[in-house]
Amino acid sequence: MKFLISLAFKNLTRYKRRTLITAGAIAIGLMMYIFVDSMLQGAEIESVRNLNWFETASARILDDDYWESRFQKPLDLNIPDPDKIINTLNVNGIAATKRMVFSGDLILNSQDFGEDGNMAITVTAVDPERDFEVFEFGRTLSEGRFLKPGEDAVLLGSWFAEDIGAKVGYWITIVTRGNGGFYEAMDLEIVGIVNCPNPNVNRSLVMMPFGTADEYLAMDGAATEINIKLPDNADVDLEVVKIQNMLNGNNLTVMSWEAMAVDYLAIAESKRGGSGMIMFLIFLIAAVGISNTMLMAIFERIRELGMMRSMGMSDKEIRMAFMLEAAGIGLIGSIMGITLGALANIFIIYVGIDYGFLLRDMDIGYRIQAIFRGVWNPGTIVSAFFAGIVISTLVAYFPTKRALKMDIPSCLRHQ
Repeated sequence: MKFLISLAFKNLTRYKRRTLITAGAIAIGLMMYIFVDSMLQGAEIESVRNLNWFETASARILDDDYWESRFQKPLDLNIPDPDKIINTLNVNGIAATKRMVFSGDLILNSQDFGEDGNMAITVTAVDPERDFEVFEFGRTLSEGRFLKPGEDAVLLGSWFAEDIGAKVGYWITIVTRGNGGFYEAMDLEIVGIVNCPNPNVNRSLVMMPFGTADEYLAMDGAATEINIKLPDNADVDLEVVKIQNMLNGNNLTVMSWEAMAVDYLAIAESKRGGSGMIMFLIFLIAAVGISNTMLMAIFERIRELGMMRSMGMSDKEIRMAFMLEAAGIGLIGSIMGITLGALANIFIIYVGIDYGFLLRDMDIGYRIQAIFRGVWNPGTIVSAFFAGIVISTLVAYFPTKRALKMDIPSCLRHQ
């Protein structure tokens, strides 16, 4: 075996150019895999965080029948006494806040906006005194101020405000149906604009005080949802079961963020499948490159192969020598690949790639406003390293087997 390893090493150094070109192809493929995997993993982690921080919270309490009718935003499927439930959760060390979500028409006036118009919107009424305990809007204000309890005011998402030309101090009218079906018009002043890392929120957010909405819509203190924040290391499913038991029925259900974000999770799963496809293509590129290199190496050295056989080396030993040579190429390519991949990771983790020009007007599923950043994934780096070596070694078997079908006289006469 020592002789075979020495022979493979000499062949690697004897054909330096071919060795480096093939190893370089492997290295580029592995680097791209490490880079793309890092970016997709980072995007998924940040998306989940922004989903929890600005949309779903960790879990949510709803009327039993609300989720099936959620797109209609029904006000009659509500939680009659949310403050009692919130106090119970607080006693058990769980942060919670009430919200009311309803649909309506936004009426723009020509005095502020230059022309009259209207559009369908979704309004979120929040408790200004508790909402920051669950959601992370505290650091997102870009203009104006946050809401105060009971005032006739709204906050808008930054992209939504930009699209309609809204500014702090402008007035809007929201026409909606109250609890019971009556029509209600609310004249509200824009007091602030928020710019958060979640593009879905920036595109559509219209937020007003809970007390104001409660009075206009005759909700008698009822909320359509109670949002819950759990510690980052909490077992969400287990906590959901505990909270459900606290409610003792009451026609209420507790949903985890995963249950509410099934569409997003399906998209994330498909993107992970895309990462696997990239790995397959890298393997294919490596296989073709190594196979082509070894085929050329073997057929350029047919006479050498015949001489090795005439000196008593078995086909098994010759095949092993060429496979060790291929493994050496794979080793060099893997070392180069993970080195380049680590350098690319440093860039994507600490600098990132700005896709703001794309995400501003296109929803690709990720809850990232502009900059994609990666994460270190040691498992991917290790698997890429060994994959480069293994695939290189295995694909050398077939061209070697083909060359060994020639007899010794044919090998020695080969030009």
